[in-house]
Amino acid sequence: MKNIALLIGVATLITGLVAIASETGDEGPSPDFSGALDWLNSAPLSTKSLRGKVVLVNFWTYSCINSLRELPYMKAWAEKYKDAGLVVIGVHAPEFIFEKDPDNVKNAVRDLKVAYPVPIDSDHSIWRAFRNNYWPADYFIDAKGRIRYHHYGEGEYAKSERVIQTLLRENGATGLDEGAVVIAAEGAEAPPGGDVRSPETYAGYARAENFASPERMAREARKTYSLPLRPALNQWGLGGSWTAGAESDTLESAPGKIVFRFHGRDLHMVLGPAKDGPPVRFRVKLNGAARGEDHGSDSGADGAGEIRQPRMYQLVRQKGPVKDATFEIEFLDPGVRVFSFTFG
Repeated sequence: MKNIALLIGVATLITGLVAIASETGDEGPSPDFSGALDWLNSAPLSTKSLRGKVVLVNFWTYSCINSLRELPYMKAWAEKYKDAGLVVIGVHAPEFIFEKDPDNVKNAVRDLKVAYPVPIDSDHSIWRAFRNNYWPADYFIDAKGRIRYHHYGEGEYAKSERVIQTLLRENGATGLDEGAVVIAAEGAEAPPGGDVRSPETYAGYARAENFASPERMAREARKTYSLPLRPALNQWGLGGSWTAGAESDTLESAPGKIVFRFHGRDLHMVLGPAKDGPPVRFRVKLNGAARGEDHGSDSGADGAGEIRQPRMYQLVRQKGPVKDATFEIEFLDPGVRVFSFTFG
């Protein structure tokens, strides 16, 4: 019986190694990291200087909920495997115009406690070199500078960690802790809920969908809008005096409101004050009332909050069963810029 158990154990180990090996291939040499406007937490790195290291390149942007939910894994892997030869590089490639500002990126990296190297890729030079099209996107590079695996979007973290371990072992690392990291993230970095039926929705006219105010959205012109009375699921609308730009809508005079009929545990908005403008106060309601315990990390139980810098704000995190709900936010000061809505 002992011999049979031993044979079964060996067979299981071989099967596991074959499965891991099949996850990696050879996708060609890694592009270099030239073109970054600046580097945070590190002097500039290159494929030459990184030779002999296993490298995980993570394309992210600081107002993207998908990037934020992946961030705890990046930080955990960077810490767990740094002595074994792993280097995590967080290429910050912006989606919105305010994310191109190096000072905004520096503030976000500090606030999010990102300690590994971050090249500021505001011109998307590194993004184009990798022919990347996604946030987040992860590229796993071996010690010889070859891309061996890639993953787009959130999820499959255990598989990604197995790839890291495989490449480290190929490079001679021994004694690795083979257990997967255990993440207990809070706020916007927490994993998504399991019942999300509302898609990412943009506010600017270039990509706006499901706009339900009775008035047609005017491009680059100040206009007064009224809220839709009974928005259907995933419809939204403006109330008050707004100017719709290609990327964002700007409140011209206070008060101004937005409603969104959604289905999900969490609701986030990418918001910012006017450039170099004062903070903007807001109040949030869910189904016509303050949300109490269903408030997000950026608003209180009474629905009150303040916009001080351009970023993603978590406004709703429901604690009970998820149902269709009507979200309303009222801005008490002018100048707010509304970029998008995301859900979790």
